[in-house]
Amino acid sequence: MEKKKLGNTDLQVAPLTFGGNVFGWTIDEKTSFELLDAFVSGGFNLIDTADVYSRWGSGNSGGESETIIGNWLKLRGNRDKAIIATKVGSDMGQGKRDISKAYILKAVEDSLKRLRTDYIDLYQTHWDVESTPVEETLEAYSQLVKEGKVRWIGASNLSAERLKASLEASKRYNFPVYQTFQPEYNLYAREGLEKELLGICLENNIGIINYYSLASGFLTGKYRSAADFGKSARGGGMNAYLNERGLNILKALDTVSERHQTSPASVAIAWLIAKPGITAPIASATNLNQLDALIEATKLKLRNEDIILLDYASAWH
Repeated sequence: MEKKKLGNTDLQVAPLTFGGNVFGWTIDEKTSFELLDAFVSGGFNLIDTADVYSRWGSGNSGGESETIIGNWLKLRGNRDKAIIATKVGSDMGQGKRDISKAYILKAVEDSLKRLRTDYIDLYQTHWDVESTPVEETLEAYSQLVKEGKVRWIGASNLSAERLKASLEASKRYNFPVYQTFQPEYNLYAREGLEKELLGICLENNIGIINYYSLASGFLTGKYRSAADFGKSARGGGMNAYLNERGLNILKALDTVSERHQTSPASVAIAWLIAKPGITAPIASATNLNQLDALIEATKLKLRNEDIILLDYASAWH
């Protein structure tokens, strides 16, 4: 499988990232191990998580996903085959988001312990806190890179202004540079990235590993009306997508998936992979059939007319 360089790093990644938000939430450790095994044996290597996953689950306190990944790495003895990306800055029970230097230096130790590793391949700012100077956050990362605890850094959910300010500060003070950007991006949610952030990422060769690649499952096509909301834990949120534009996107996905004899989910991921600047979309699976559909997407070569049809149906201008 052809791998892509992640930003300006030395990391070569397959064109799909496994989203670890489901570990310890909608799937248990045993199922998580099965999916991780299948993912890696399929030639994929980038696994994305965060310290806060899955704090929102019943009885959870955060760190469940990292713990499961850490147990899997230890049991399989395959740390060198996996590229581990995690995130810092979410509310872990302290009542606020935090990307201060002191907090990051403490939080990284907790993540390393849960992941049962002595280094993180990609450490990402999960959410911005505009009252914290970008220099302070980057100074923390600089220390962690020097100590060998973090190899590369990335950012998620930053505004265009704060991403630019961070890149300028890295240059000015010789801090590590954000090599990846993790925005919400899919056929339905395009404007947030395309309006300004995409241009910044392309200009600076920042690899995009977008989340909500399937719009919380809407783009799989299994939610067509309110009657379908009970199909999963995420079903209640589908109402936001069931409008004229959302239904037009599903219609285009149906057309293209029928043309290629594949699933709407595979087409939605293949559209992302075909987009300039997108390195490896993040998607989650809770069973092997779902994972197969994601893997199928990486083999699917959309035609020009497919991309034009999907672009037109999902246009936000």
